[in-house]
Parts: sequence; C-alpha cells; structure tokens
Amino acid sequence: MLVESFSQNVINSGIFRFFIGTGFFATLIFFVINATLFTPLEMVFWIIVVTVVLKGISNMMLSLIIMLFSFDNKKSEFDFKYNEEKINTMLNELVIQDNVEQANKNR
Repeated sequence: MLVESFSQNVINSGIFRFFIGTGFFATLIFFVINATLFTPLEMVFWIIVVTVVLKGISNMMLSLIIMLFSFDNKKSEFDFKYNEEKINTMLNELVIQDNVEQANKNR
C-alpha cells in the first residue's frame, strides 16, 4: 500500500506527462524547422516513435524511482500509527470492561 500511494503521488504530480509533452513538441519543432529534409510520412512516423520511446523512458524512470526510494521512514511511521491504534483500542476495551465490572459491583 505504501509503494502504491507513493507511485500514485509521483504519477499525479505530472512530471512524466510534462517530460513526454516536452519531448513530443521538441520533436515536432525539429521536424517543422527541417521540413525540407523529411517527407510528411517520415515526420509522422518519427514523432510517434519518439513519443512512444519517451513514454517507455518515463515508465523506466518511475520504476527506478520506486526501486531506489527508501521507504523505511514511512514504514516505521505506518507501523507506529498501526500500533498506536491497536493500543488505543485495547485500552478502550479495558476501560469498558472496568466500567462494566464497577456497575456490577454497585448493584
């Protein structure tokens, strides 16, 4: 769950879409400037190829970010919250048990 939420935050940040969009428009501008050297079919083909390659590179970058990022601090934080919640639940149950016992003694 920790890795999923982290990767979703990275994806939602838009950095990869910006990377792909920048590469797409840079390729488009390159072919527009050099239009005399390429046929329209070559331009469309290479623009598509460059965009697909950039999408693959961005997916590899996401995988590397997730693989190399250290989740130890977040994991310990989640463990602490989970344990705190369990302890609070157990304490609440103990208080309820004590109250029931006190009510039974007072009768």
